[in-house]
Amino acid sequence: MKNVAERALRVQREGNRVVMIVSAMAGETNRLLGMAHQISDVPDAREMDSLASTGEQVSAALVAMTIQKLGGKARSLLGHQVRVHTDNAFTKARIHAIENSRLLEVVNAGEIAVVAGFQGIDAEGNITTLGRGGSDTTAVAIAAAIGADVCDIYTDVDGVYTTDPNICPSARKIDRISYEEMLELASLGAKVLQIRSVEVAMKYGVPVHVRTSFSDKAGTMVVGEEGLEGVVVSGIAYDKGEAKVQLVGVTDRPGVVAKVFGLLAEKNVGVDMIIQSPSRGGGSTTDVTFTVAKTDLTRVKEVIEATATELNATVEYDPDIVKVSIVGLGMRSHAGIASKMFGLLAAEGINIQAISTSEIKISCIIHSKYTELAVRTLHEGFGLDKASVTGM
Repeated sequence: MKNVAERALRVQREGNRVVMIVSAMAGETNRLLGMAHQISDVPDAREMDSLASTGEQVSAALVAMTIQKLGGKARSLLGHQVRVHTDNAFTKARIHAIENSRLLEVVNAGEIAVVAGFQGIDAEGNITTLGRGGSDTTAVAIAAAIGADVCDIYTDVDGVYTTDPNICPSARKIDRISYEEMLELASLGAKVLQIRSVEVAMKYGVPVHVRTSFSDKAGTMVVGEEGLEGVVVSGIAYDKGEAKVQLVGVTDRPGVVAKVFGLLAEKNVGVDMIIQSPSRGGGSTTDVTFTVAKTDLTRVKEVIEATATELNATVEYDPDIVKVSIVGLGMRSHAGIASKMFGLLAAEGINIQAISTSEIKISCIIHSKYTELAVRTLHEGFGLDKASVTGM
């Protein structure tokens, strides 16, 4: 905290007005949620937000105190004091608007505003939280609201890498990456930035600098595509946080699939890959396969098992999967990328269970035991271990 406070004061002395957004201390959110789950397997979402938001409140107050101890002026502000307005989707709320008057008042008075990230307030005054990594979203949204020149995101890594260095030692840091590529990487499992923070940055054109908390060296700039030179594949991402759900023997008639996914939507369950294919048993039935976050699996079972009974279908679950993806702007104009990816995985005996594509990404679901092998194979196969990645 002392290092963070000193950095903020140094930036302020350079003539900048500074707003800091802080997250909870390492392990604190897990500790708080762990206590809730000791009480209930499925705790009330509103109370979960009231509990989880306290981690950031502690950090904001302590950082403000540290700045004051070092001779600076600082004021901590919580989500409801800044007026970060959100919807009422507890544990995964979305920001509607941010009032900037209080923040501008603080920084114009020469103080550093230390804002508790991850939290907001709904129309009824309830505390809400933005989901894991929500402090990133708070930071970028506030940067947009006050017209900041840049949003520095300080983390435990020194930028965005071509893949996870913990799995692939040959991973390289990317100097500049487009919003679109970063959006795909974030959605596909890269832990550097939360996906919604990138969405906000792209919508409002906020330059985001991802850098390390432990030194002053430059990190990765996340910016628009202008001036960036496309490479075919810029990064490899993986996500172990999904589970596969399969409805077997669903009656093949209009409206059935819409009903299934409509019920999931009512429970605020996000669905990723969806595959519909002729049923194994033949006849006028179909199998519907989709993936969801493992954290949503309990709610999914409540909905799906009741629905499956109505549809005379059976349900199968597989949590032992991983989604491995390749991302790159250059994929738009290069043919044969999919076949190369599939060939690289096949050569290692890795079976593909499902495939999803967009203009600049290809994702495959495989068994989780092949995670490291798949990431290393694709990283090497697309040459990301050889050339420095300086532009996307």
